[in-house]
Amino acid sequence: QVQLVESGGGVVQAGGSLKLSCAASRSIFSIGAMNWYRQAPGNQRELVARITSGGSTNYADSVKGRFAISRDNAQKTLYLQMNSLKHEDTAVYYCNADRVTYYSNGILRDEYDRWGQGTQVTVSS
Repeated sequence: QVQLVESGGGVVQAGGSLKLSCAASRSIFSIGAMNWYRQAPGNQRELVARITSGGSTNYADSVKGRFAISRDNAQKTLYLQMNSLKHEDTAVYYCNADRVTYYSNGILRDEYDRWGQGTQVTVSS
């Protein structure tokens, strides 16, 4: 099964930093654009950052200048470096892949709109 697994969440004080990771299954051959979303209680899921397979990035205005998305294509891992964290950043953070290509019984197959399980980020006062 194609899997995305987030890690690195936790509790940090306002002004602190945290780095999230999203590791893809080893069987994955390639991944298209990847995204970090977040969802706070009572709020809709919002796109935080996006990175294409070629490395182009986009950020939500609320995190621009504080967060940095990156990827290691060789290790099939997505990262989100979060600096100058605010209480408003508290949410469950999810990684997402537009498209993943993977090996299944020796055949390359595609899956679309894949999600990780989420990791909790809590920013305290």
